[in-house]
Amino acid sequence: MTTTPMTDVRGLEAQHVLQIYRRFPVVFERGEGMYLFDSTGRRYLDFLSGIGVASLGHANPALARAIADQASALVHTSNLYFHPLQGELAARLTALTGLERAFFCNSGTEAIEACLKFARKHWHARGETARTGFVAFSHSFHGRTMGSLSVTWDDHYRAPFAPLVPGVTFVDATNPGGLAGAVNDTTAAIIVEPIQGEGGVRPISAAMAAAITEACRRSGALLIADEVQSGTGRTGTFLHSRTIGLEPDLIALGKALGAGVPIGAALLSGRVAATAAPGDHGTTYGGNLLACRAALVVLDALEGGLNASMRRTSAHLFARLNALAAKYPAAIAEIRGAGLIAGIDLTQGATTAVNAALEKGLLVNRTSTSVIRLLPPYIATERDIDEAMSILDAVIGSLKA
Repeated sequence: MTTTPMTDVRGLEAQHVLQIYRRFPVVFERGEGMYLFDSTGRRYLDFLSGIGVASLGHANPALARAIADQASALVHTSNLYFHPLQGELAARLTALTGLERAFFCNSGTEAIEACLKFARKHWHARGETARTGFVAFSHSFHGRTMGSLSVTWDDHYRAPFAPLVPGVTFVDATNPGGLAGAVNDTTAAIIVEPIQGEGGVRPISAAMAAAITEACRRSGALLIADEVQSGTGRTGTFLHSRTIGLEPDLIALGKALGAGVPIGAALLSGRVAATAAPGDHGTTYGGNLLACRAALVVLDALEGGLNASMRRTSAHLFARLNALAAKYPAAIAEIRGAGLIAGIDLTQGATTAVNAALEKGLLVNRTSTSVIRLLPPYIATERDIDEAMSILDAVIGSLKA
């Protein structure tokens, strides 16, 4: 394999790639487990995993074998025909989520779009055509397509693309008492991230979960759980919504589900699925054999003991993070998260810290201005955590007040 010099890579992108990403000045060429290697051969400890995607780490042998095996047999047929893997994957996901039907697509955002459409179709099929509204939350992020953007809170993402899908009401995610007035007989669904990832790693409180459950019970509104970042085992259980007591009618999955191979899934309850008909939604690539095969490898790993080991490493991660917060009370406002999703909320902007971590060989990112977000691969060990915490200790200790 020929290697393109870093300057040539950046130059080619500058000329030909749409300039919508602020990339870090590094070119990665290969990975191994918890590490990525750049074009100079330098090694980086990856505590971002492609924004929560590389759940099994890099160059995972089981995943590589499965992808190679599937690619040598059949990659794609379209959804005009049956193939043996969609049904197998759907059966396993429905067993894990408790919902009856699965729709496969190519990303978490596409899964959100599907959930929004199926929620509206449910009420339309029942003749309740006034039920078109959605209730979402402050700090929410559900994607950048028009529907998912419409239920995303931050005006920075929304404003350049207005007008968006009408009928969306945003509620303060920290105020359970404010939800009841926003949900009524025109609400198709409430949509919530059990842990708001892009919005700053903000877990939904038990009180808000109870308020959501009550609002759905009282009004009949459906509940959509956006588990794209918090689901597929990220918190040590398959779904974080169930951990906090939510009973969603629709669930969106993505990111970690394919361990790097693009796949998303919308899970539907029986009553919602019953109102869907041929032609209501579709996708050319969604649920292709390669993506389904990758997702099955991920589920095998989770059920083979990975989730149990994650719970142990999570306890170590948060013990180390809390010790860091105690050491630097002037620099760290709060530690948030669960499982292997964590946020270090700084008392200043996080960009300087993220850049300093990169210079020291640790990959993390900034979200919600002041938050260092950690999304390590599920295979992270206590030793990996200790290495990352050592770097963050040096980085945070060097921050100027």
